[in-house]
Amino acid sequence: MTKNVGNTDKIIRYVLAVVALYFAYTCAVASPWNYLLYVVALIMVVTAVTGVCPLFSLFGINTCKIKK
Repeated sequence: MTKNVGNTDKIIRYVLAVVALYFAYTCAVASPWNYLLYVVALIMVVTAVTGVCPLFSLFGINTCKIKK
């Protein structure tokens, strides 16, 4: 698959993953929202590590700079 996630976008995804994990872990009451935040954090980390975002591919977005 073609990489479509740029470096700035990767950093933003890592930060959002950390924030989602923080709120999921520090919530005093276990709720379905906690699990949703864990899933969101996992998706953000996986897309940042691989450099491929399926939603970006679907909508034709590419934030990765291509050298010609």
